[in-house]
Amino acid sequence: MQSRAEIVAWVAGNIIPHEGALRARLRRMAATSWEIDDIVQDAYLNIARLKSVAHIRDGRAYLFTTARMAMLQRIRRDRIVRIDSLTEMQAMALEDEDPGPERRAGARRELERIRQLIDALPARCREIFELRRIEGVPQREIAARLGIAEHSVEQQATRGLKLILKALAADGGTETPHSGTRDEKTEGNHGNG
Repeated sequence: MQSRAEIVAWVAGNIIPHEGALRARLRRMAATSWEIDDIVQDAYLNIARLKSVAHIRDGRAYLFTTARMAMLQRIRRDRIVRIDSLTEMQAMALEDEDPGPERRAGARRELERIRQLIDALPARCREIFELRRIEGVPQREIAARLGIAEHSVEQQATRGLKLILKALAADGGTETPHSGTRDEKTEGNHGNG
């Protein structure tokens, strides 16, 4: 089994660089922007659950395969019969899937931790990350709004994700996303990092 830090480092170098190509492929498949975001998010969640990445030989192929499986799961879920069309007996047989107070509290703590990590990002990186990853604003629109190149938007959104993943890999340590990064003034709007 690999450490979380090793997995995060591998994902940052072998998966994240291919997100743009995956999004482009999904757009060519006529997926809406929110569907693309959901599929990409589901793919990242599935990859994040891995205990090891040693078995993966090609990060790009693995990302695309994981996204395809996520898309198929979404299609299957969409085909599920609506609950109001179930018979009364079938409806009574459904299990309560309420996660319970402990899991809800844990999820709230995890969400707060993520919010703190986002808040700790360098200002420009945080702004782009929130617009792109949270609000789902298209890259082109962010670039136009901020007066920067589209590739800078992609670089900063990716940088934000890498910094957050690195901080999460530290497993609740005191590390913040901008620890160890260059001074933001030297970075400018070039999007490097």
